[in-house]
Amino acid sequence: MKKNKYLDLLSKQFSSPEEIITEIINLKSIQNLPKGTEHFVSDLHGEYDAFQHILRSGSGNVKEKIKDCFGRTLSKGQKNELATLIYYPERRLALIKEEITDDWYSNTIQQLITLVKFSATKYTRSKLRKTLPKRFAYLIEELLYQTDQQGDKKAYYHEIVSEIIALKQADRLIIDLCYTIQQLVVDHLHVVGDIYDRGPAPDKIIERLMTYHSVDIQWGNHDIIWMGAAAGSPLCMLNTIRISARYNNLNIIEDTYGINLRPLLTYAEKYYEDNPAFRPKNISEGEAEEEVLETTKIHQAAAILQFKMEEQLVRRRPEFKMTHRLLLSATDYEALTVAIDGVSYPLTDTCFKTVDPSQPERLTGEEEDVIQRIMQNFIHSEKLKRHTDYLINNGTMYLVYNDNLLIHGCLPLNSDGSFKTLTIQSQTYAGKTLLDKFENALRTAYEQPHVADDLATDLIWYLWSGECSSLFGKTKMTTFERYFIKDKSTHQEYKNAYYHLREDEQICRKILKEFGLSSEQSHIINGHTPVKEIKGENPIKANGRMLVIDGGFSKPYQKTTGLAGYTLLYNSYGMQLVAHKAFSSVEQAVRDHQDIVSVKRIVDRPLERKKVKDTTIGRGLQKEIDELETLLTYLQQQG
Repeated sequence: MKKNKYLDLLSKQFSSPEEIITEIINLKSIQNLPKGTEHFVSDLHGEYDAFQHILRSGSGNVKEKIKDCFGRTLSKGQKNELATLIYYPERRLALIKEEITDDWYSNTIQQLITLVKFSATKYTRSKLRKTLPKRFAYLIEELLYQTDQQGDKKAYYHEIVSEIIALKQADRLIIDLCYTIQQLVVDHLHVVGDIYDRGPAPDKIIERLMTYHSVDIQWGNHDIIWMGAAAGSPLCMLNTIRISARYNNLNIIEDTYGINLRPLLTYAEKYYEDNPAFRPKNISEGEAEEEVLETTKIHQAAAILQFKMEEQLVRRRPEFKMTHRLLLSATDYEALTVAIDGVSYPLTDTCFKTVDPSQPERLTGEEEDVIQRIMQNFIHSEKLKRHTDYLINNGTMYLVYNDNLLIHGCLPLNSDGSFKTLTIQSQTYAGKTLLDKFENALRTAYEQPHVADDLATDLIWYLWSGECSSLFGKTKMTTFERYFIKDKSTHQEYKNAYYHLREDEQICRKILKEFGLSSEQSHIINGHTPVKEIKGENPIKANGRMLVIDGGFSKPYQKTTGLAGYTLLYNSYGMQLVAHKAFSSVEQAVRDHQDIVSVKRIVDRPLERKKVKDTTIGRGLQKEIDELETLLTYLQQQG
């Protein structure tokens, strides 16, 4: 009976058996097209200019299409010129405006039409039509399907282009064609975590992603603290302020998100002075000393308030097993020393004026008021909520897609390779169930931003710094030690066993199996830890089962990595890992055709070209086909 009701409901979408047959044929045909190109990026850390260049160029995929399409008919210089135009059409057209002739317009439009057609060969006409810009869709379709350039319609095609130029619409058409090519060369984008922090413009990255045609996100540790702040976690909020102050980027909070930090500044100026340990990084030349000093004071205030609230959470959640982080309580405020693992260390550059030695975790009434006022500003920031809503709606802790596991950080392991466990409210979680628990907590906390110290909200902080966190993956976070202790042995943050066991193919197979993946072509695609290629580290691990694509987009990391980021391309022929050198500037790219120098390494090359039917989308199409075939049989039986 239920089945008949379902089939009756499905049949309302189709008015005849012929329509069902047509749709079955259409879906089966689509299944046999080559799979689209996937583009993987990770650890963007606010570096918008480098990110948008990677996006516009498809990690070199645009140039590959130009090369394959035009072969030797265009010189290397002409190919570079065309690539730059496709990346930055508005800027390039403005730069060469005085040099443009009608012949240039005509030739360029024809080149772009040819490249659109070449790039669309793996798509249906219907999908291509949806990709085309509406304002010129009819004209572009006519030019795309030119079949009679030597006969009766030669003048017709020539007149279309001539009139476009005469009516001064050539620039607009070229811009539309360039963005169409950008979209066609990459079918789907994966962002494997860490859009936020360090760099200047994470908000621009999110705005760009919100307009992208097909994208998913796996949350990173730096993303979840911003989501946690929007979810009403004072600890996450203070951490975002502290990190923004550390990297001299409070503008992201105040100017971009319109969050008023004046209450914190007023408080900070009352209790804090200059302090070398809290001077911001990335001070620009000519920056006013007064502004640097304000940032230094805010930095100290946010850090001490964070340490106080962290102690409160540690005492509130003994199941988190984080008592080793009760360092304010372990401090001797007269001798200015702290006891860690039975050893006493001297403290320098201290700023404990607001700490009560008898109750170091206690917030004063003034501090509670400051935190509450700023928390309300975070929660009610329209732009921040719009961005974190996007992350919630389009992101996950992990993703299984096309037989690959995408995860930003790690799957916590014990040294013997078994899954590390975390017990919460008498229930034990490990492996996939642990990540599912974390995701559920984040979503629950986000839905109730006015509850600041419930378990779900506290788990967001655990995700940032807990030993069993899949996004942290270390024994402890030594923020306190790095500020106040000169002995660098106390700064050590030991990585979870995952980070050396991921070199073992059998361990990777075990992890893949935990997520239901057993294909010989399955991979774990990881971000989070910069690959130090400069020291010989290989991003391809475990006989190709593990791919690490954080090569250092963040500028502070580039000296240690020797790179400016890894990205990954996965098309119907296989996977290629792309290593990028540092990006100079958009201006140089537009003016001098200066691209990010990229080196591609083949990860794997399947024996057979992958088709849509071999993908996650293809399996969804097969389900639709099965339902339609059942419906067709049902209708035929009904007579």
